[in-house]
Amino acid sequence: MSICILSGGVGGAKLVAGFADGYAPGRLNVIANTGDDFEHLALPVSPDLDTLMYTLAGVANPETGWGLVGESFEFMAALKALGGDDWFILGDKDIATHVRRRELLNSGASLSEATRELCQSFEVQLNVIPMSNEPVATIVSTDEGELAFQEYFVKRQAEPQVSALRFDGSNTAKAAPDALAALTADDLEAVVITPSNPYLSIDPILSIAEIRAAVANAGVPVIAVSPIVGGKALKGPTAKIMQELGLESSVHSIAEHYRDIIDGLVIDTADAASLNDIEALGIRCAVTNTVMTGIDSKRQLAEAVMGFAEQLAAA
Repeated sequence: MSICILSGGVGGAKLVAGFADGYAPGRLNVIANTGDDFEHLALPVSPDLDTLMYTLAGVANPETGWGLVGESFEFMAALKALGGDDWFILGDKDIATHVRRRELLNSGASLSEATRELCQSFEVQLNVIPMSNEPVATIVSTDEGELAFQEYFVKRQAEPQVSALRFDGSNTAKAAPDALAALTADDLEAVVITPSNPYLSIDPILSIAEIRAAVANAGVPVIAVSPIVGGKALKGPTAKIMQELGLESSVHSIAEHYRDIIDGLVIDTADAASLNDIEALGIRCAVTNTVMTGIDSKRQLAEAVMGFAEQLAAA
């Protein structure tokens, strides 16, 4: 049986690592957000794809969750000394990834094919799939005007107040063929939405009409893991964005957000009191520890999600 996982970067990669530790890699297909992708210093950068790849290869920087362990930054220092643009920092080893991606894309490879080859080079066995081989760009409307995602998230450190989000190109972009195949596989057991930022990381994936329809009509349990624990986001600006969009920072708001596509929501023990309210929305709810630290807690959460999926399938 196969499992299809929708994921963004750091937070999602933690749960994907838990699945990779507990399940055979041949069972796992991960559809990654590419709304963050952009060209920087003439190189194609795919932050969420790379965070997943580095995490699964065991070479991600453990302090940041992104980038490579033992990285050096001689290139960026030299570029800065020359007056170059250094607001988005690329490590020396990380640059090699983007150069190789450029080579592959220039040779005619799709983003899916380039990702597959890069994953093979890093000895990542499970299938990491971009949501689309066509560009989709997350645009953030703020009190400082419209900002491309990386300008908002990295250059401005997510400080501007958010009023709206859109995903340029999503109305015409096709789902990557491997992504659709993963969501419509005959042996599909469950679809899992990781605790990535719903608005910045998961919504871009679901903005591809083919993917949203495939998730909504999967015919198997679709389960999301809440990124909100006790009213707060463990990492990133999820809670801040929710408040700026006029939403309560709560698991109930997460349930409402995913209401039309999920069957179940996994919430942390800190939010156990919200279980009945969530189930009143017609969404089944499971309570467990969702705070992931070491690999054991990541694997245990993955197992709890799949145990919940089995319960829903049998109901």
